[in-house]
Amino acid sequence: MSQPLDNLSLRALRGFHAIVVSGSATEAARRLGLTQPGVSRLLSQLEQQVGFELFIRDHGKLIPTQEGKLLFEEVDVSLLSMERVYTLVRDIAGFRVGQLKVVAPPSFSEGVLPEIVKGFLNRFPRVRLSIDARSFETSKELIATRVADCGFLRLPLDRPDLRTEKIVTSRTACVMAADHPLARIPTLTPAMLRGEPLILLGQGRLSRIEINGVFARDGVNPHVRLETHTIASACAFAERGLGIALVNEMLAAPYLRPGLVLTGFSPVVENEYAFVTSALSKPTQLTEQFLQQTRAHFGVA
Repeated sequence: MSQPLDNLSLRALRGFHAIVVSGSATEAARRLGLTQPGVSRLLSQLEQQVGFELFIRDHGKLIPTQEGKLLFEEVDVSLLSMERVYTLVRDIAGFRVGQLKVVAPPSFSEGVLPEIVKGFLNRFPRVRLSIDARSFETSKELIATRVADCGFLRLPLDRPDLRTEKIVTSRTACVMAADHPLARIPTLTPAMLRGEPLILLGQGRLSRIEINGVFARDGVNPHVRLETHTIASACAFAERGLGIALVNEMLAAPYLRPGLVLTGFSPVVENEYAFVTSALSKPTQLTEQFLQQTRAHFGVA
């Protein structure tokens, strides 16, 4: 029988979270600075209180149950929110000393953010910066609820609880091996790519929907040989002669090695990115400073 849930132990929830993330009670104990029996006791107490099993015990392994997985999703967000509260207190007390949490797509984090982050941390060396890569929908939710301070997302967003400032626009381009027969043509069209093996980012993305629409308007059925979810892998596949990758030109730039060629794509498919914060409250001072650094990097007035 479950116990009253009014006083769920934050310590027990942290222990549960650490076990799921690390995969074992022993590693969770190390991360939390506790003993393994201590973490096991916290888990046992939490299971008694909620009234259901959180893990399946299988030869010493702890495998989350379906109920455990559902609880973890909420605990993950809740602990991030608590971390946000603690950080805000430190920020207020120390004036621009604290943590800034940013969400951004992986390719944006790898190809664009390093210079922005370098300039920002040079100005605020005592700030702890966290860069997180989440799905598009999750990123919007984290920013709207201020679990994340800010983020970089592709427009449009269509959410009244988000504040956006467009910072950069980049076109979709073609990336292929340098010895590809089409590598010397400055701009390629869907008609010119008819029958060519293509490497495209996964279904469901706005950029993919737009590319599919461009091919459809030209009456061309794209020959998709490979689907992937990062620009880095798309360029790596293209370098090995597996096809032509259609990717964001700006985000592809860091992955262009001597064996690769980037050419234009027509008609134009633009990728607009915005600096995004929650519209439900005023951004923190650190967030405002990070926006200033971003504007300076992209030359936005």
